[in-house]
Amino acid sequence: MYWILFIAVAVLSYVVQISFQRKFQKASELPLLSGMAGREVALKMLADHGIRDVKVTSTPGQLTDNFNPTNKTVNLSEAVYNEVNVAAAAVAAHECGHAVQHATGYFPVRVRSTLVPVVSITAKVVPFVLLAGMLLINVFPQVMWLGIALFAFSTLFSFVTLPVEIDASRRALAWMDRADIVDPSNRDEARGALRAAAFTYVVAALSSLATLVYYLSIFSGRRN
Repeated sequence: MYWILFIAVAVLSYVVQISFQRKFQKASELPLLSGMAGREVALKMLADHGIRDVKVTSTPGQLTDNFNPTNKTVNLSEAVYNEVNVAAAAVAAHECGHAVQHATGYFPVRVRSTLVPVVSITAKVVPFVLLAGMLLINVFPQVMWLGIALFAFSTLFSFVTLPVEIDASRRALAWMDRADIVDPSNRDEARGALRAAAFTYVVAALSSLATLVYYLSIFSGRRN
């Protein structure tokens, strides 16, 4: 049963990744009639929401865009930061959506922030605990249970991340409509790129859940 679930998640992940790349590439080829680069889109969205303590910076790499609430920076990949197209605008607005969430105290983002320190610690030790648990399962099954419990935090974190990412895309699209950032004829492409990006987090959450089920099946099988 687990292998069926694993294969299904793997296929879904592949399909979602291909779909995201295709939609992002298509949106990257559409010019932005407002003539604003990703950096300018980000600055305008922050200003329109009254956020003046967040900086917009350029970060190396591709699809490395993120919002860092610790130092209050919207970090855009070089292509998004400099280019003038629908994809760059959508990504920049999405990351600013996270800044708006923090500024407005969006509840799911508060929950996610609370889990971050726990997950950052458990992620470092859980592989070793699970390995020890599998080796000692017939002697000290409590070690395996501890590993499963620690991994469950990562799974929980993945599912808490879902509403955060989906809401950031929703805020981005709504603001771009209000601010006339994207031409109406290209709105569907912007929405498609944002939805495809958000759906990658759905697959990540399902993958984490499938892995959790796998560890539970190992524990059940070895104990039986």
